[in-house]
Amino acid sequence: MTEIDPKTQTELEAAVYRRLVAHLQARTDVQNIEMMNLAGFCRNCLSNWMKDAADAEGLGLTKDEARERVYGMPFPEWKAKYQTEASPEQQVAFAKAAAEPH
Repeated sequence: MTEIDPKTQTELEAAVYRRLVAHLQARTDVQNIEMMNLAGFCRNCLSNWMKDAADAEGLGLTKDEARERVYGMPFPEWKAKYQTEASPEQQVAFAKAAAEPH
């Protein structure tokens, strides 16, 4: 395996994260519940993880600020523009996944 120094590793990981966030911002048709049901995480998870990382560094990033960084706009605006009602099937799948041990 190619050796990568820690600084470069961090830069690569940051680039991947930025690309993932840009991809999710462009794919407003993909609902969070779909992501949760298929992958076990969603945009809200990413924003929560960002807030956790900021908290660990002693930064005053709020939950709303973290969400805006992930969604590319205030969450209520994204929700009004793009969030659709979850189908009964999606809700059942989500409840089933939430009940399973991780």
